[in-house]
Amino acid sequence: MLMKFTKMHGLGNDFVVIDAVTQNVRITGAMARRLADRKTGIGCDQVLVVEPPSDPEVDFNYRIFNCDGAEVEQCGNGARCLARFVHDRQLTGKKSIQVKTCNRVITLNLINKNQVAVDMGVPDLDPAALPFEADPRPEGATPLYDIEVNGKDEQIFAVSMGNPHAVLNVADVATAPVAQLGAALESHPRFPKRVNVGFMQIVDRNEIRLRVFERGVGETDACGTGACAAAVAAIQQQVVDSPVTVQLTRGTLKIDWKGEGHPLIMTGPAATVFHGRIRI
Repeated sequence: MLMKFTKMHGLGNDFVVIDAVTQNVRITGAMARRLADRKTGIGCDQVLVVEPPSDPEVDFNYRIFNCDGAEVEQCGNGARCLARFVHDRQLTGKKSIQVKTCNRVITLNLINKNQVAVDMGVPDLDPAALPFEADPRPEGATPLYDIEVNGKDEQIFAVSMGNPHAVLNVADVATAPVAQLGAALESHPRFPKRVNVGFMQIVDRNEIRLRVFERGVGETDACGTGACAAAVAAIQQQVVDSPVTVQLTRGTLKIDWKGEGHPLIMTGPAATVFHGRIRI
């Protein structure tokens, strides 16, 4: 059969978005891997699937597959694209949309044609939430941990945004060893489910520069949950103020977080590239 799809991106982080509401399709990890292949498929960082809701309190189910076929818990740039997609494809007329991922419910708010704000929920600073093998975090302590990588000690900030993140402070993102250190940390044995790795440069009290090595993908032009994790790390360490602008390779995201125990709001663009059909 021919399956309709839409190619989208959020700051260069690109997606194949599948409507499984009006189409009778079931996306598997193997199928997602074929769709994501940049030589023999459509090509993308992640495949996003919108499905009918399994819970009457939400509007849609939202599934995310990395390009390696692994299903993951969260994708911030993808969430903004999903909001734009369900509205543009007339799957809903709502401007505020609730979607259920595999481990949480998030709220998507269409601000205008170009900007979407996502309530990403409450960041979890407990290492067990990632999971990350570390001693329990004392209440109120900044979640900074030493970890040995390739015979050298590195310090990371650990946080779950519904998916696992390790954030490192660096002097200059342009010269940070993203490929080598990112790959080593992604599959470090202390992260049983692997981890997304952010390299964060503090510019001033209102701006961060960031590069992210994504779990199962490699370095991407942008990572929405990575931007959220970096903002949490910087605000928790009291080196920036909220809201903070996170500068990624192809643009910026605004992150507003009032501190531990509060939900985090991410605002940024979502763009449609093209529509198509592919035989499955």
